Amino acid sequence: MTPSYLQITFFAGLAALTLGEQVALNTEDANVTADNRTDASILESFAAPASPQAWMQQDWNGLTTFAGATPLRCFGADAATLYDVAVLGAPFDTATTYRSGARFGPNGIRQGARRLGISRINVPMKTRVTDHLEVVDCGDVPMVYIDNKVALRQLEAASSISLSRKSLRSYEGTSIAKDGSFHPRILTLGGDHTITLSMLRGIGKVYGPVSVIHFDSHIDTWKPRRAPEGPWLPDEEIPVTHDNYFWHAHEEGLLAANHSNIHVGIHGALDSWQDYEDDYEAGFVIIQVDEIEDIGYKGIVKKIRDAVGDNPVYISFDIDVIDLGMAPATGTPEIGGFTTREVRKILQGLAGLKIVGADIVEVAPGYDTQAEITQIAAGNIGWDILALMAKTPLVL
Repeated sequence: MTPSYLQITFFAGLAALTLGEQVALNTEDANVTADNRTDASILESFAAPASPQAWMQQDWNGLTTFAGATPLRCFGADAATLYDVAVLGAPFDTATTYRSGARFGPNGIRQGARRLGISRINVPMKTRVTDHLEVVDCGDVPMVYIDNKVALRQLEAASSISLSRKSLRSYEGTSIAKDGSFHPRILTLGGDHTITLSMLRGIGKVYGPVSVIHFDSHIDTWKPRRAPEGPWLPDEEIPVTHDNYFWHAHEEGLLAANHSNIHVGIHGALDSWQDYEDDYEAGFVIIQVDEIEDIGYKGIVKKIRDAVGDNPVYISFDIDVIDLGMAPATGTPEIGGFTTREVRKILQGLAGLKIVGADIVEVAPGYDTQAEITQIAAGNIGWDILALMAKTPLVL
């Protein structure tokens, strides 16, 4: 039987009452004879509009931000608002060499982080992010889709603006920033991996060269070379792509010296063994993914910590380092990667490192399963990285 309008209105109003009000209403109704009970008298209690105070206390409802972070117009009307970590979306995928689609990654990662919360306790990390950091979601940086140089310049400008501001919190001790002040940190949601170069350029202006912990199937330090029969003319520049941006970062002096940068989880193909020599020249050492079987996550953590030492650290996380069965939605998929549990244990072992920024890249939601497992994995990794930031202030 289809309910009447009066029945629908009655039950909607009843649901809005507190338990005490419902009890009182039931008691009052018990003293009224059935002859006197009409629809009009029953509905009279709901004539006044419901109080909106309960839900008006929140600034926003229904917006999908990263792990429930406060949405902020960081480059517009809210530019004067202080914060400790900015979440930035970088919708860019026009420098990928295989499957595109990572331009939709920022919102895919936000979707994957919906059931998380920066105000909830991260039990494995033993911390609540909001106890230590004010995290905001600045939305996506407007990046053009038809000119890579311009798009990457836009992202660099956005990161530089965010990083140059003062953070909401300050700490006892001296800041590791070059100017001695405390600045916000950034978690960037990519986007193909080329965006890391823009982020490192912005980071370098505030902290100087940093040690990079690079989770990936591929080394991404391929040295740009002109093939004898290549398509570029002699006076044309070989473009920055998602497989050579670290070589450019090395050439620009953005990476810490003394081979204190490290790849974690490498298991992709090479063009030649010279690629590893070029990688070492760019300042990296390598942990192959198969080492998890030989030395375990604790051995991998030790190698990472030995490499980066006490330097400022930037974490760059390519989702393709995770096994294809757990993270299929990526542009250059490889089999045989880490499990999500192995990745989380490695990240937990990095507590105490001075993480100035991070990115999660190469999530292409169009290739994901109906269960959104890649996006959920990426969201959880971002949540863990925020917890690492929360655990360690950036002091000398």
